[in-house]
Amino acid sequence: MAGTTDTGLGGGAGTEDPGAGSDRTTGSGRTADDAAATGDVTGAATGAAAVASPSSRPRKSSWTYIGPGIVVAATGVGAGDLVATLIAGSKFGYTLLWAAVIGCVVKISLAEATGRWHLATGRTLFDGWRSLGRWTTVYFAIYVVVWGFVYGATAMSASALPVVALFPDGPGLKTWAVVTGVVGLVFVWFNRYAVFEKVMTALIGVMFVVVMYVAIRVAPDLGGAFAGLLPVLPDGSLLYTLGLIGGVGGTITMAAYGYWVNAKGWTNSSWMKVMRLDNRVAYVTTGLFVVAMLVIGAELLHSSNIALTSGDRGLVDLGGVLEDRFGPATAKLFLVGFFATSFSSLIGVWHGVSLMFADFVDRIRRGGTDAGPAPDGDAGAEEVASGARERSPAFRGYLLWLTFPPIALLFLNEPFGLVVAYGVLGAFFMPFLALTLIWLLNSSRTPAEWRNGLLSNVMLAAAGLLFVVLCVQQVREIPW
Repeated sequence: MAGTTDTGLGGGAGTEDPGAGSDRTTGSGRTADDAAATGDVTGAATGAAAVASPSSRPRKSSWTYIGPGIVVAATGVGAGDLVATLIAGSKFGYTLLWAAVIGCVVKISLAEATGRWHLATGRTLFDGWRSLGRWTTVYFAIYVVVWGFVYGATAMSASALPVVALFPDGPGLKTWAVVTGVVGLVFVWFNRYAVFEKVMTALIGVMFVVVMYVAIRVAPDLGGAFAGLLPVLPDGSLLYTLGLIGGVGGTITMAAYGYWVNAKGWTNSSWMKVMRLDNRVAYVTTGLFVVAMLVIGAELLHSSNIALTSGDRGLVDLGGVLEDRFGPATAKLFLVGFFATSFSSLIGVWHGVSLMFADFVDRIRRGGTDAGPAPDGDAGAEEVASGARERSPAFRGYLLWLTFPPIALLFLNEPFGLVVAYGVLGAFFMPFLALTLIWLLNSSRTPAEWRNGLLSNVMLAAAGLLFVVLCVQQVREIPW
């Protein structure tokens, strides 16, 4: 077991395995030997050499290390995802529970591949994308600007909804939306990853306790739940099934997972076992959320034939249903959990996507090659771990972009063309992520021992196919 706890600076928590030798600790919380070794893991040949060095011997996976996975789970599960799951439960009861389980496995595979790229190569995901050609840079540049503009308004509104429901005599929705956005901006601006992780852990703790409490209160039918593990497709359930498998927790934050892994101080392949445990914990937690929301939908809504409003407002509707059934205390507790869900997604995106944008700007500024290892002294994982990205003008500039321009959308109807662009770009991101990971992790860009095996390829290919189908459906639903 690990001998010490996290340093609180986003660095490597604990000591190495017995026999690995003593470490000299750097100011970032990583060992000095790690810092020296990770500069040599940018290519296949040097990656193999780094594995042999004492500082790169595998750490024992330990619960004391868990962190980035909790962050990605809290960020990826938004209010809209929970409403979609509730509606699936209200329409089909427990019948689609099996789809939630498959979705959990798909997310584990995708996030593992993202983290494995960062740790095996010492390079960031954007650095990998750039090695595939300039088309990836063009797509990401357009995507991150348009997506951030529209998502900022969406996240602020979602965080404000439960606050307005809790304090109906206070300021209106738009005022609370601006307040939550600015609070998120200030929090991320002045705090580094270690504090951010602790706050996200607290928020997901609130989410978990509230959702599980409500699921228990509605008295789940355990027999029906177990029967729902048998794959069945009722009439009209195909799109709900695909949405359950691909929708909950499936956003750009999955790509940010590798950046959070690096920000924690995990920068080379010695952390691979730790990362995999962290990732599994994240998506098992996500899976439990999905199951709990299906239970609530099945027991509270399906049996009573109650319909919810689609989108984030559906959770406000559910608060009213809970108040009628269990009283105002349970309803208010649920609204607190709703706020924790929405606000954790807001600050998670404010931090994670800003980190990705800062890396994008730095890679473009430095130039470099479009293929092959990063130049000497240009290991992106190390720079993320040092905290340099979080202090960069690009990071803070994107924070401002996520916060202030979207405020205009709170007071105006979203322009038609922007809605279309946002829908198309967003629909293509998850197929883009799955398919480029297959490309990167089966090529010489990844050290041979960390390339995809058969199972990884099957899971990523299945995820890619699923997201292509969902992409086509999303594009068809855009109000052209």
